Amino acid sequence: MENKNLTGFNMIKLRQLEIDDKTKLAELADNIKIWQNLRDYFPHPYKISDAEFFINLTKDEDPKQNFGIEYQGELCGVIGIILQKDVYRKSAEIGYWLGEQFWGKGIVSKAVGLIVTYGFKDLQLERIYSAVFENNIASMKVLEKNGFQKEGIFKKAVFKEGKLMDEHRYYLLKEK
Repeated sequence: MENKNLTGFNMIKLRQLEIDDKTKLAELADNIKIWQNLRDYFPHPYKISDAEFFINLTKDEDPKQNFGIEYQGELCGVIGIILQKDVYRKSAEIGYWLGEQFWGKGIVSKAVGLIVTYGFKDLQLERIYSAVFENNIASMKVLEKNGFQKEGIFKKAVFKEGKLMDEHRYYLLKEK
């Protein structure tokens, strides 16, 4: 899909990341509070070279799977939909993060709604899920606002910062 922008309410849209975003992306992502709720392959500290690497990875995606979240014309985070393979090919996992100064504005809730619509409509998925660390209550609420249901809790499934945590798994099925 070529340079598709997904637009929502309150001047929120999902758009392709551009190399010009590298400085802003690094500035937003270089925050331990963000890193604490993401998988370890997300670097910390997050440098401009990390932003360049990630942006370049997203350039040739077909179909598009990673988007910048824009709020009032400003890049404020990233959201992605990870397509599954083989017998899971009708499912995808979503993940997202938002710069701390944009927290509490309902931005991620709208962005999740946009990526879900894209997944079900454009990518023809039947199931979308997300995994959330036990201490990330705000992310759980975002998913619940978008109709996701808690599927289960994977006890002590996450090892982050030297401690074991539960992973809360949420899912949403395509409406028939």
